[in-house]
Amino acid sequence: MSIRPPAFWAVIPAAGIGARMAADRPKQYLQLGGRTILEHSLGCFLDHPTVKGVVVSVAPDDPYWPTLACASDPRIQRVDGGEQRSDSVLNALLHLHEQGADDFDWVLVHDAARPNLARDDLDTLLHELANDPVGGLLAVPARDTLKRVDKHGRVLETIDRSVIWQAYTPQMFRLGALHRALADSLVADAVITDEASAMEWAGQAPRLIEGRADNIKVTRPEDLEWLRQRWANRH
Repeated sequence: MSIRPPAFWAVIPAAGIGARMAADRPKQYLQLGGRTILEHSLGCFLDHPTVKGVVVSVAPDDPYWPTLACASDPRIQRVDGGEQRSDSVLNALLHLHEQGADDFDWVLVHDAARPNLARDDLDTLLHELANDPVGGLLAVPARDTLKRVDKHGRVLETIDRSVIWQAYTPQMFRLGALHRALADSLVADAVITDEASAMEWAGQAPRLIEGRADNIKVTRPEDLEWLRQRWANRH
């Protein structure tokens, strides 16, 4: 008999503008398979039986979010995003605390522009980390040869790729611990690029859970085109 995965909150930071896409709107609102990227990114969580709710952080003046059908979903709560990803996530965590969420609750933070999360990956993350003292994240081992370069673009050395992983999302941590790590690192003006780096800064060692390589983040036009072609070939 399968073990039911733990209950969790999902947090989606979606206040960025995605300048590298050079589109007429933030990349999370571009179309993919008849819906926006953001709607696909939300879908995997909304379809999960143990989700307690979802918090989406969007820009205060975002004109696109209210037009989505999911904006009226009672399971989704909207909060104002911040200038940086960490600000948006922190605002969502503060909101969860205000709504009575417990410090020990699991929170999964997922990129708004990562629409191809597989349900199997989500379930694996939840099962593997259910009793972990720290938490962790989906990640993929580096496949290509990696080079370290100088400021002129000259190779200094080849890096051992066996110890290098690409960090993906969701990233899964306890609400209280993640809240403290993000708040303290922001006060210290530390460089925080994702939730795992905040936990690392706080002295923790998140666990990596290998996921699918096609759980890509849409950053450039070719990423979106790759997904469109891949999804078209499903039918």
